[in-house]
Amino acid sequence: MGRGRAKAKQTKVARDLKYNTPETDFERLQRELSNSSGADDFTNGDGLPERYADEDDWRH
Repeated sequence: MGRGRAKAKQTKVARDLKYNTPETDFERLQRELSNSSGADDFTNGDGLPERYADEDDWRH
C-alpha cells in the first residue's frame, strides 16, 4: 500500500478545515482573553499553572 490513501485523507481533512468553519463562541473567547473567568482556576497561587506545580518541587 502506497502513499496515495494517506495523501487523499490529508487532502480531505485540509479541504474540510479550509471550507467548513466551526461555530465560534465569541462570548467565551472574550471571557478567556480578558482573564475575567477566574484565573485562579488554573494557578496554584504562585503564578504557576497547577499542572507544573509539583514538577518544580525538587528544586526547593
